[in-house]
Amino acid sequence: MRLAYLATLCGFLVFMTADTSRADPLRQLTGSLPQRVMGWVVEGQDRFFDDKTIFDYIDGSGEVYRAYNLRGCLSRVYSRDGGPSIVLDVFDMGTPVDAFGVFTHDTDGEAVAVGQDGRWRPGWLNFWKNRYFVSVTVQEENAQAFEAALELGRQVDARIPEEGERPKLLTRLPQGGLQAGTVRFLHHPIVLNYHFYFSDENILELSPATDAVLATYQRATGSARLLLVQYPDAGAARRAAGNTRRHYLPDADADGVARLENGRWASARLKDKLLVLVLEAGSREFAADLMRETAH
Repeated sequence: MRLAYLATLCGFLVFMTADTSRADPLRQLTGSLPQRVMGWVVEGQDRFFDDKTIFDYIDGSGEVYRAYNLRGCLSRVYSRDGGPSIVLDVFDMGTPVDAFGVFTHDTDGEAVAVGQDGRWRPGWLNFWKNRYFVSVTVQEENAQAFEAALELGRQVDARIPEEGERPKLLTRLPQGGLQAGTVRFLHHPIVLNYHFYFSDENILELSPATDAVLATYQRATGSARLLLVQYPDAGAARRAAGNTRRHYLPDADADGVARLENGRWASARLKDKLLVLVLEAGSREFAADLMRETAH
């Protein structure tokens, strides 16, 4: 009886372990990743982090990944005699929109054909694909390491079979004058304030349930920032619109437009569950035009 019980228990544990592995997309992806790339070989053990332990790995920017609902992170090191180490980090963000959001936090670099929206700048390749944000870092860049990093990125890309859809909110951005590389998708006030300081308080009531897009525009009439916030319900949208008028635009006129202390212009308008804010416009005309094009 005891042996039969132990055999049953062992079989159950094996089943549960295999089932858990299949249920964890990041672990499943990890099992398919290459052990060797152009002479660089995996060094040591893979490390895994979640939304709490991520600070043990990247203390300085861990909060950014948490702001996009991080599910897990794989970190793997590749090494080669006489060559610099290459570090692969794969962040499981749970959804394509949050993987895209993390990518938009830093879009500097040269476009490369790896993953979705791949970017390369000295020592760093990054891209997003489906629910993953992928980072490949070369500790000391040289020509061979650069090629190896690109090849590693391509192989990771190939092991993520499906692309992800960008947030639907992006379709509300007017295209005229939109500056490439300035679009930021976010949920959290710390990310908003990093790219455009809005307020110490969360007066927009941003949360994981809200989607927001920030972008920069440049036209003949000047420059401006546009912020769109989509709320899950009309009540939250009305509260955020009221907070904005009271705390950010207390001097707005009947059209919802206000001249700021720095001489620039801003406006806010609520359309159903979408809050549209034109920020730091170079002229009243530009603020009105951008608002009309967005909130039509």
